[in-house]
Amino acid sequence: MIETIGWIIIWIGIAFDILGCLGLIRFPDVYNRLQASTKCVTLGTFGIMIGIFLIHGFTPMGIKALICGLFILLTSPVGAHALMRGSIIFGIKLWKGSVLDRYGKEKLGGERIEDR
Repeated sequence: MIETIGWIIIWIGIAFDILGCLGLIRFPDVYNRLQASTKCVTLGTFGIMIGIFLIHGFTPMGIKALICGLFILLTSPVGAHALMRGSIIFGIKLWKGSVLDRYGKEKLGGERIEDR
């Protein structure tokens, strides 16, 4: 039963990864693409690692999958946040169809690099 649940979680993780890859292709700017890639890595790859842990249990492979999954869960959102903040500071513009930019105006002292 646990092995079946593990395979279901693995397939759900694969689906998240595939949808994240489609988001990388379809989304128009770096900020939307970062959002898509962060979600797919955090949810998809973490799901795959948890599924491997459920299938293999407390074997060396299962423990390594659990440790890798926890590492991905903790570092992926932080890395995406750093990349997004660096893009804002560097002056990468939003997509022309973007409606609102509160982060760039409020968090960076009231003006963006392209406003100077």
